Amino acid sequence: MTSPSRIDRRTALKWMLLASASAALGPRLAVAGEQVTAPRGYGTDLDLHKIHPPGELWPLTFTAEQRRVAAALSDVIIPADADSPSASSVGVVDFLDEWISAPYPDQRKDRPVIMDGLAWLETEARRRFDGRPFVELNAAEHTKICDDICDNAQAASGFERAARFFARFRNLVAAGYYTTPAGMKALGYVGNTPLATFDGPSSDVLRRAGLA
Repeated sequence: MTSPSRIDRRTALKWMLLASASAALGPRLAVAGEQVTAPRGYGTDLDLHKIHPPGELWPLTFTAEQRRVAAALSDVIIPADADSPSASSVGVVDFLDEWISAPYPDQRKDRPVIMDGLAWLETEARRRFDGRPFVELNAAEHTKICDDICDNAQAASGFERAARFFARFRNLVAAGYYTTPAGMKALGYVGNTPLATFDGPSSDVLRRAGLA
């Protein structure tokens, strides 16, 4: 018998893949004589050494008008300031479009939430402001709409669904923004950077955390 210490990497990978496949097939393997079919997946593994432009991996969803509405709302949530760019200027709309277009369960669940929410936003803007679309409203008018839907717990009657949309949209905008170089810089994130020394948390931080 081969000693475990003598198993080469290729053999170990084979065993791991076999175990994974067996677990995925599950009940189908338990029925004697039944034909085993491979589970359907999402396609081949991505080339992680390549930058995939939006739309290369799967068809995108947003129309040009929906992209404009998504960009305007993204910039209400994370506007530009003296130190950081706005959400739309760092590609957050591309991230949102990729996200809701992806064929995975969580993304498929988010797609109708985001699409219906953007449609509601446009309808609400035209209803409140003399037929003008959301992208043509000024900052104060954007704020008037968003103030009514920015808190799930305090959303007015009839705005509950829109508030759920806004909460999910806001989370996705933040995820897209703060994983860009500009967003990481805005957070003060200094990971993946070589340091000559590391002094650890300050005494004030340790005290606030109850560790000093």
